[in-house]
Amino acid sequence: MTHRAPVISISHGGGPMPILGDPGHAAIVKSLTTKVPELLKIGTPEQPRAIVLVTAHWSERVPTISSGKKHSLYYDYSGFPAESYKLKYDAPGSPEVAEEVRAALQKVGLEGELDAQRGWDHGVFIPLLLIHPAATIPIVQLSVLASESPAQHYRMGQALASLRDSNVAIIGSGFASFHNLRLMFSGALNDKSFKTRNAAWSKAVENAVLEKDDGEREKALEGWRSWPGAFEMHPRGGAEHFMPLVVCAGAGGEGKGERWVDEFMGLDMYSFYWT
Repeated sequence: MTHRAPVISISHGGGPMPILGDPGHAAIVKSLTTKVPELLKIGTPEQPRAIVLVTAHWSERVPTISSGKKHSLYYDYSGFPAESYKLKYDAPGSPEVAEEVRAALQKVGLEGELDAQRGWDHGVFIPLLLIHPAATIPIVQLSVLASESPAQHYRMGQALASLRDSNVAIIGSGFASFHNLRLMFSGALNDKSFKTRNAAWSKAVENAVLEKDDGEREKALEGWRSWPGAFEMHPRGGAEHFMPLVVCAGAGGEGKGERWVDEFMGLDMYSFYWT
């Protein structure tokens, strides 16, 4: 019997910092090197036959799918030490799984496009270097949508759910609890009132994402911009780091997901999963 693969929405950290040994990323690194491999059953006969990774760092008009047999790395960050531009992640791609993704999306009315050229961005290779450094599992990178439509992203997830039954894992790579670079570098995160607002926001996210009923979960996430603090945590036009979670929530299907929390910059960063 084929193992049903999990869905995991992770917090991927800032640029290459998790790989560079930044102490502020210690909790995220620990989760990516221990908890996520355990959920994926890495190193066992049940490990995924492939991973579809939805990255916050690739926004397109339509869902776009990496489809090459091999992909270079796209170092989409700047101002970091030279070593961060020499990182390698040599996992294979999978044109076959890319086509399965495209066909699954088409079944729910979403026309996906294949892209054999674009490199894997740091939303892909940085967490995967920690999750599966052996790099033997094929990876297919999937974009989010520039529209930031929660309904369309949820439908993307519902389409991807069908791949889980043939042991293809779904990972969403973003920063759902908070991604506002202006605030992050302004010192506002140290403000007690901001931490209170962030905690209230995270509770609203948790309540929606961990809703057992698939239809109710979808309805709740469609209204996420009305939640307290939504525009402070993810600025208008800058929700790309929240969208991978919406895709994962759609892929989770019926039943209650689970979550864990990592400390980052004095805040609790939430990650969610369905097994």
